[in-house]
Amino acid sequence: MEENKKKKSIGFNIIKNDPTDGHGGFGIGALSLDNVSPVFIDIENDEAFVDIGAMHARSVVEKGIKFLKNKEDVPNGKPYWLVWVTIDRKEEGPYYAGVTACELTVDREIRRGYKSLPEHVNRMDKSIKRHIIVDIMDDRSKKILESFLKKHDIGMWERSNEELKSGLTVK
Repeated sequence: MEENKKKKSIGFNIIKNDPTDGHGGFGIGALSLDNVSPVFIDIENDEAFVDIGAMHARSVVEKGIKFLKNKEDVPNGKPYWLVWVTIDRKEEGPYYAGVTACELTVDREIRRGYKSLPEHVNRMDKSIKRHIIVDIMDDRSKKILESFLKKHDIGMWERSNEELKSGLTVK
């Protein structure tokens, strides 16, 4: 029970791992993943949550699922968005610097899902490089993400670029 409480209150993580740890020097000079958090949008349940396991495709959503490359192969898949959120600092304080969304679906019953691994990797990279890619999201998901980011830290939201705010504003 105590462990569950801990996981719920994690929020955004600042991951402090040596990017070359255990990789024999591979990745030296690569972009740091220190300030990236994977946020899942569960559209059907109107909720958003951070799951650091997504950094290695081992999130609660992804565990036990074999992912296929064609969306049509998972016709009853439950829709999710995996949103890579990068936090950076400016003089006024931290802000949401990179926010990029990728689609995935999961059908627990058949233990299959759809996602484009190259897209997920590229979107994480774009987030780290401070891009905003939320225009592909449906309005309901945009509202969930906007609410989640504001609740997490309204100051970070207010310090964020106009591109993010207008990208998530549903008219």
